Amino acid sequence: MSMMDKIKSMLKGHESQTDKGIDKSGDMVDDKTQGKYKGQVDTAQDKMRDQFGGQGQDRPPQP
Repeated sequence: MSMMDKIKSMLKGHESQTDKGIDKSGDMVDDKTQGKYKGQVDTAQDKMRDQFGGQGQDRPPQP
């Protein structure tokens, strides 16, 4: 079992908490960099949500 599989299994069923963590970490990076890399941070957040099952505040739920 790879490390990603272990992480995914740990986060399964906790999508709302995962999503909050992704948002909070992205906000922290934006604050530390004064928004200089906002586009890259947003892209990374979207990829993490796709990988770990979070929905995001501005994304509609997927069927």
